[in-house]
Amino acid sequence: MAEYEVTIGLETHIQLNTITKAFCSCKADSWGDAPNTNICPVCSGLPGALPAANKAMVEKALILCLAMNADINMTSFFDRKNYLYADLPAGYQITQNDKPIGIGGYLDFQMDDGRPVRVRIDNLHMEEDAGKTRNEGDIRLIDMNRCGVPLVEMVTQPDMHSADEAATYLIKLRQLLRWLGISEANMEKAHLRCDANVSIRPKGQVKLGKKCEIKNINSIEAVRTAINYEIQRQIKEVEAGNEIEQWTIEWDNDALELRKMRSKETAADYRYFREPNLMPVVISEEFLQSVKEGMPELPLARQKRFETELGLPAYDASILTADRETSEFFEEAAKVYGEDNKRVSNWMMNEVLRIVNEKGIGVAELKITPSNLADIIRLVDKKTINTTTGKTLVDKVNDSGKDPAALVKELGLGLVSDDSIIREVCEKIVANSPKEKALYLGGKETLIGWFVGQVMREMRGKADPELAKTILESVLKAGEGN
Repeated sequence: MAEYEVTIGLETHIQLNTITKAFCSCKADSWGDAPNTNICPVCSGLPGALPAANKAMVEKALILCLAMNADINMTSFFDRKNYLYADLPAGYQITQNDKPIGIGGYLDFQMDDGRPVRVRIDNLHMEEDAGKTRNEGDIRLIDMNRCGVPLVEMVTQPDMHSADEAATYLIKLRQLLRWLGISEANMEKAHLRCDANVSIRPKGQVKLGKKCEIKNINSIEAVRTAINYEIQRQIKEVEAGNEIEQWTIEWDNDALELRKMRSKETAADYRYFREPNLMPVVISEEFLQSVKEGMPELPLARQKRFETELGLPAYDASILTADRETSEFFEEAAKVYGEDNKRVSNWMMNEVLRIVNEKGIGVAELKITPSNLADIIRLVDKKTINTTTGKTLVDKVNDSGKDPAALVKELGLGLVSDDSIIREVCEKIVANSPKEKALYLGGKETLIGWFVGQVMREMRGKADPELAKTILESVLKAGEGN
């Protein structure tokens, strides 16, 4: 069987989290609203209604262009993309064609095996969304609430060569969008949608194969599955001696199957021309500079800084920069603690993120603060509490919002370091464990760990384990407790 190279390009539609729609004052996020309740003459395409561009849409699109290392068109234009479909009431979509806001750029990321990937961007353009169509039997229902929702469509070069690379690209893009604060990027709520252009060619061939576009992919796992299905479909066609036809294909995630919709359109089919009712988008140097100054440190840059400046392993840095809130919580906790950054990282990943995952919440929703976490680690360092109690304390502080030291005092969580109290318990444990004592004295000194565990259990974790170990060794070797 011949070997094939897979080539994938993605078109992502990113819903910007503006308050109002792209060209009118209707609210942008209508998720959960009753159908056709969030519309006006502009977004429902009534004759004579005039659009006005949303400045916030332009600003958020500009932020994305900068983050993607794109070249900015200081003057860009809106165009009409003409096609007839039931959920496009005006008969055209306002978009950008030959002079969009951003050209070029790239997104760098690493695969799980550490392999670096760079996906080049062809262009980024602003546009309005269409409505939503739902079929109920023979009846087609149209909801125009999404009409006019502001989007940035970002088109990649065909730089991905597996379904896993495409899925990872989307994961990293979603992370970036949330990091920048310009989109919720929730695929299940259509804040981030993806069309995949897939082609195959024999290995070694320079010319790309004919591409098919997969639509209606609404999750990252669906992207992975749909692309793999399409790759196998195209290979079977070629192996059967057939040519690949350039189709637009719909993915049915419930049935796990691809369905041909129509032959793929070209730019000429849409008869683009300048939108006559909107002025050019002119970005001043002052506006561009103000946007640049407001840009946060980007995820990859912060990850590298955590490794080089804070001394974290690459794995830790990757986990702690998975989202902006997590990275900021960690960095503040490390600053307050002021000593071993790796120690703070361990507590952050093992305990704080455990709570986040168990409760299904964001770091911003936690009651425990970075300062609280630093205080808990210090309490363990000072042997005011042991590590096990410290882990429990993280939960208690998050549940109550109370100061860690105050909770230790209130709940009596502090370690017992009174020599006489611990000695009394040690003597009792040794006296009740003649078999283990004999084994220990016979040379099985690793049993000291078992004895310490018995003391800790008897004292409900409140004994100083190092002190308990020292006393136990003394009791066992002196023959006390007989």
